[in-house]
Amino acid sequence: MTVRWGLIGASTIARQFMIDAIRNQPDGEIIAVMSSSADRAAAYARENNIPKGIDSLDALLSSDVDAVYISTTNELHLEQALAAAKAGKHIMCEKPLALTTTDARKMVEACTTAGVVLGTNHHLRNAGAHRAMREAIAAGRIGKPVAARVFHSVYLPEHLQGWRITKPEAGGGVVLDITVHDADTLRFVLGDDPVEISAITQSSGMASGGLEDGAMCVWRFKSGVIAQSHEGFTTRFADTGFEVHGTDGSLYARNVMTQKPVGSVTLRTEKGEEQLAFDREDLYTRSLRAFHAAIRGEGTPSATGEDGVWSLASAEAALESAKSGKTVAINPGL
Repeated sequence: MTVRWGLIGASTIARQFMIDAIRNQPDGEIIAVMSSSADRAAAYARENNIPKGIDSLDALLSSDVDAVYISTTNELHLEQALAAAKAGKHIMCEKPLALTTTDARKMVEACTTAGVVLGTNHHLRNAGAHRAMREAIAAGRIGKPVAARVFHSVYLPEHLQGWRITKPEAGGGVVLDITVHDADTLRFVLGDDPVEISAITQSSGMASGGLEDGAMCVWRFKSGVIAQSHEGFTTRFADTGFEVHGTDGSLYARNVMTQKPVGSVTLRTEKGEEQLAFDREDLYTRSLRAFHAAIRGEGTPSATGEDGVWSLASAEAALESAKSGKTVAINPGL
């Protein structure tokens, strides 16, 4: 069965990554793109060889699409996902799923009721580097994990700034943009859930309107692991990385908090250092393969709707902590 996709949002991320990922599936095709601007929809369709450009959500959902990819601004996700579920369409949604954990749970419940697949586009858990780290930890190669560090402060390019740094009502800010990814990647690699977080944020000159463009977080997980993470939009020359330290060894991953299948992972133990081998498959292609399999009833998306609730609950707690100056419990309510 061919999975016919409709794109909700004529977005940069769809153009750069998701269109090719869908077309890389032997059973995937894109038949329409929707934008609130008819001109933009038509131009985007023409530029990306998509048969139809549509400016109405109802028109898209009443067409013969089987699945939709939602990559509009964050405040629109809830309404669009609920409408898609009601129309019986499978949904891959950008993170965060919604602006609040309560609304994200509504999305999960609606998709469960409708019997459609809901995936969250947390691309990083599809990276070969992170999967190699997860496997090494699960195999006991670093002993019992005790601490982790994530470096995910980058420079947000001008063409992506826009609402992310100016519109609180659209769900802008670095926490909803990057901390959600770090929450999911920590959960995936550690195989553990966070229970509380303490965060501070900054607005260092790029963001306005009360939004933050930098954050540092300290996490505690169910197992007792503690972690720290740094997220930012303003560091032009920073590398990204992910470390996990255990009783018998440490993992050092460099240049891995990225949309591309790059970077390195080093295992350091009493025996010395070992470079871990991992595949370099495109992250989004892997994600879409799992999503198509889930549509066929074979497994689940690589990041489920519930995973999206967890990451949003973590980000929501981080924002509350930054505002209150207190450590906040992370409660996805699942």
